Amino acid sequence: MAKPTRYTTAAIENYLQSGLWTITTLSDLWDRNAEAFPDQEAMVDSTHRITWSQGKQMMDRLAAGIVALGVERDRVMVIQLPNCIQLFMLRVACEKAGVLSLHVLMTLRRKEMAYILKYCDAAAVAVPTSYRNFDYTGMINDLRCDLPALKHVLVQGNTIPAGSISIEKMLSQPVKADGVLKDLHKRRYGSAEVSVITLTSGTTGVPKFVEFPFGARRSLATTLATVFKLTHNDILGVFGPAPAGPNCVPFFGAPEVRAKVVLQQHFDPGQCLRLIEKERITVGFVVPAQLAMLLNHPDIRRYDCSSMRLWWCVGAPVPYQIRMDTEKKIGGIVLTGIGAADFGGTTATLMDDPPAARFFTVGKPRGGTEVKIVDDDGREVTPGEVGELWGRGPATSSGYYKDPEATWKAWTRDGWFKMGDLCKFDPNENLLVMGRKKDMIIRGGQNIYPPEIEDLLVSHPSVRDAAVVGMPDPILGERPCAYIVFRAAQTVTFEEIIAFLEEKGIASYKLPERIEIVKELPLLGEQKVNKRLLVQDIDAKLRGRTGLPQIPATSGTN
Repeated sequence: MAKPTRYTTAAIENYLQSGLWTITTLSDLWDRNAEAFPDQEAMVDSTHRITWSQGKQMMDRLAAGIVALGVERDRVMVIQLPNCIQLFMLRVACEKAGVLSLHVLMTLRRKEMAYILKYCDAAAVAVPTSYRNFDYTGMINDLRCDLPALKHVLVQGNTIPAGSISIEKMLSQPVKADGVLKDLHKRRYGSAEVSVITLTSGTTGVPKFVEFPFGARRSLATTLATVFKLTHNDILGVFGPAPAGPNCVPFFGAPEVRAKVVLQQHFDPGQCLRLIEKERITVGFVVPAQLAMLLNHPDIRRYDCSSMRLWWCVGAPVPYQIRMDTEKKIGGIVLTGIGAADFGGTTATLMDDPPAARFFTVGKPRGGTEVKIVDDDGREVTPGEVGELWGRGPATSSGYYKDPEATWKAWTRDGWFKMGDLCKFDPNENLLVMGRKKDMIIRGGQNIYPPEIEDLLVSHPSVRDAAVVGMPDPILGERPCAYIVFRAAQTVTFEEIIAFLEEKGIASYKLPERIEIVKELPLLGEQKVNKRLLVQDIDAKLRGRTGLPQIPATSGTN
């Protein structure tokens, strides 16, 4: 049994008895829908459209194929596939086969994949032959000699290298014997067993492997489905990489209400707008950078996006200007919340919240999640004060896979997870995010919270994106430095930026004391700004070096 690291038997029974978890699994939901609604369309990607019954057939064949290969129960399959139907089917097939699935981003390369495959002792990996001009099978074949546990390479594509298994061929093989399905029923994971592993974004350099029982994943998905008021009439648009933060609901929640899922293989703002118009998408799942790109698309008003009723935008702080502009220029209410890859639980704003709550806060905890704000000693701060956010509840992860020591550093024994976000409550008990604890700038003893400045910077008509980091100072300790991306063909002087911020009433000690103009901000996992890279860059520049090659050339500094 894939036993959760952190959850006790008593805690699991309590969640099941209280209804916060159920014994139903993701496989059960697909089986139910296939029987009751066989011809209803369930999922669409760039080349396929499938019904619930077709989806069940695909996942049964894949699960039977995984077992036939000899992959033992509780072994790990790493899945590196782009947004496509085969990806979703393979993840459910792993649950049916009793195999742990770990889905990783397409942007990971040789160094990261070697570490991941070795750490989790993966028995199998699934990759495309190639994708966006990169040879994935070549990468895996180069790594196999140092990975004796990696016995099986599943490949998506027309050209299958020797020693690999075709995913399409597995999908073409009918499940012939009833005995196979009975074996799958015995092997499949229960809702209280760990069935999914996810990765953190690796802001400290090395990602953590986060384990989830299906009960926790479903708890979060059903909570958010209620927040979104999802029904079988909804069409969910997955516009970012499937492992990203926003996509728990399309994977784990859509089968609950029989909502259709539409997958965009690789995000392009123009194609996204066309997809919304063509498929009549009602709910979009995005990260803030994608909303910013949509808003800056020159032909945004050409497309009919009237079907959109809401956006779920998480994965990084969402500037209030982006929230407001999306509702005005594209349509659909923007909802957001705060969570973490290794936390799982979330807060959320509601569709019926007043604009002030939707635009400026991340709402309240939902679905049994609890939060509190504490000081450095773990004591709760008084209302309105800033402190670190801690959370616990039925949607939270069961810990770090194969790492109980790290698990108990991150969690208290009574279940509180230390999130590392600096927050405070507003007068209506909504959470306001002040930034990451490690990103806070201390200038001469005064605390500066970068999101406050970043929100003001992106409200400037010439600024498309911004990130504020601390740069070392021998006297004050740190001073704020702003990295700014201007809109096309627009520039503003340092003095004009400072004057704009002063007009907004910001305290003088929070004003950026240096500005770096860049073409793009470096991202972690295509969703959040890699501030560690920016800090290294400005430190190198101050030391008279050239900076890091990942950061575009700078100009217009003060």
